[in-house]
Amino acid sequence: MPAKFELIAPCFFGCESTANFELRRIGAEDIRVSDGRLTFRGGADMIAAANLNLRTVERVMLLLNTYTATTFDELFDGVYSIHWEELLPADAAFPVTGSSLNSQLSSVPACQSIIKKAVVKRLMQGHRTTSLPETGAEYKIRFMLRKNVCEIMLDTTGDGLHKRGYRRNSMEAPIRETLAATIADLGRVRRDSLVEDPFCGSGTLLIEAAQKAMNIAPGLKRRFAAERYSFVPAAIWAEQRQKALADSKLDVGFEAFGYDIDPAAVALANANAKLAGVEKRCHFEVADVADFAAKSEAIVLTNPPYGERMSTIEGAAKLARTLGQQMEAHPCAGVYAITADMDFEHHYGKRANKRRKMYNGMIPCQLYMYYNAPKFEDRPAKPMPKSGFDGKRTRPGHTGRFEKK
Repeated sequence: MPAKFELIAPCFFGCESTANFELRRIGAEDIRVSDGRLTFRGGADMIAAANLNLRTVERVMLLLNTYTATTFDELFDGVYSIHWEELLPADAAFPVTGSSLNSQLSSVPACQSIIKKAVVKRLMQGHRTTSLPETGAEYKIRFMLRKNVCEIMLDTTGDGLHKRGYRRNSMEAPIRETLAATIADLGRVRRDSLVEDPFCGSGTLLIEAAQKAMNIAPGLKRRFAAERYSFVPAAIWAEQRQKALADSKLDVGFEAFGYDIDPAAVALANANAKLAGVEKRCHFEVADVADFAAKSEAIVLTNPPYGERMSTIEGAAKLARTLGQQMEAHPCAGVYAITADMDFEHHYGKRANKRRKMYNGMIPCQLYMYYNAPKFEDRPAKPMPKSGFDGKRTRPGHTGRFEKK
């Protein structure tokens, strides 16, 4: 078994630069960045460290082989050449999942069957057995066929890394935790930052900002698939968890305030903050966006409501307009707003200093970034090309005004 593994960390588009920084911070080697994924090298300790500490990637996978496969024989041979007996015990369960795009082997079920047969044959030979009961720990095998190039991987994460363990429930169409962590990084959240969100929902943006500021490892409250893998000893997991705990900075000056129309959302945000261990730093209240007055030193991170179910498209535009008016009256250190509303700048009343295309799950969005208390123009900005709303995102209760306490 190699001392260093080839590892892949897929991420949503727009998160690559932050993920690259995170990998360097934990000591990953030979990092290569491409659209939607990062490849790097490290030992068994890196498998544990990456799963525990990475905030902005979706999972960590062990790359076992990359080869051309245009026939089922080639697919079988590439899988059989892997030393599965060094990775999987004789009683391992090993489901196979994957995808195929622009490849001659287009049938995913057929590819799954061939890959499974190749692993079975190799394990039987390697363990010198005629029986593979699959009653032990699960080792999830993943394959990806792209333009006839096949990658065979072993998933070390299990449930996606966005599942931190603190968000037991959420409001409709929540922002992904990994995306929220990226926005906190792009917003330059630091240990002593003051962060505010006038549309806090279940609190994800502020909770992720707080955990970043306090250097709380996002994976501390959950378990991972590779904790059951024989080639990643339990002692390594214990060591990396202890290191992550020791690196936490609980005495920082960070503070966050979130507001929402919906009392149920505010109650849920407070509950999530407590589960995340940041309830002393994050405060959530029912409030009206028309009364939102950002503090001058604040960084505003927000995900304004949008979508046809938010009463009307005009209602979403009105909220963006109200937010813009409040930020003009109460300028702050920076505003970072992510939305699928491609006309947000026009509704808000100011062109962003910078925009970044991102995805919230499968929903294409833009992160609009305003730096250093920008001054608003006397006349409205020229409208962006109209593309409308995707109609997939809403937050219950938004009608253009917030309820007061």
